[in-house]
Amino acid sequence: MARDADRTRKRLLEAAGVEFSALGIAGARVDRIAEAAGCNKAMIYAYFGNKDQLFDAVFSAHVAAFIDEVPFDAPDLPGYAGRLFDRYEDHPETLRLATWYRLERPRGASLQAVVSSNQGKLEKLEHAQREGVLPGHYTPVELLTLVLSISTAWASMTPELGVNAPVDRDRRRYTVVDAVRRLLANGESGSR
Repeated sequence: MARDADRTRKRLLEAAGVEFSALGIAGARVDRIAEAAGCNKAMIYAYFGNKDQLFDAVFSAHVAAFIDEVPFDAPDLPGYAGRLFDRYEDHPETLRLATWYRLERPRGASLQAVVSSNQGKLEKLEHAQREGVLPGHYTPVELLTLVLSISTAWASMTPELGVNAPVDRDRRRYTVVDAVRRLLANGESGSR
């Protein structure tokens, strides 16, 4: 019986991931999710509570998979940015879910998976800066924000600009890694 429950829960999470990444929280419909998962809509409420809690479960699962597949490496931020780029290229639904999360939950309750992930990264960046492994011309939060933004730049551009983007994935990845490498270059910081 537990096996069937686990299988049903997994099917619901997969179907909800597709629905939420395409339509966001507001646009997603539990009827479609249940139908795509091949189960009754009541199962969503039984396993997850409501649509918002289902989204939280989907997004938390994506965050956990993301952390496992793209481990953070403060001393090698250019390499980390390249791996982020690869993840977003291979799994565009991850960035779409994160975008919906930011758009539809700007002041909502924080998800612990996201809070923990960010806090761990900031602590590692601060430690690397204290040890002299990374330059200190940006605070840890500034540095993390810039690295994340650079790694998603190609995936988040407007279609009008995107038609001019390099088709070659290797070139786009190189640009991301090189930009982060240059971001870390020691030198005088700009004026504030």
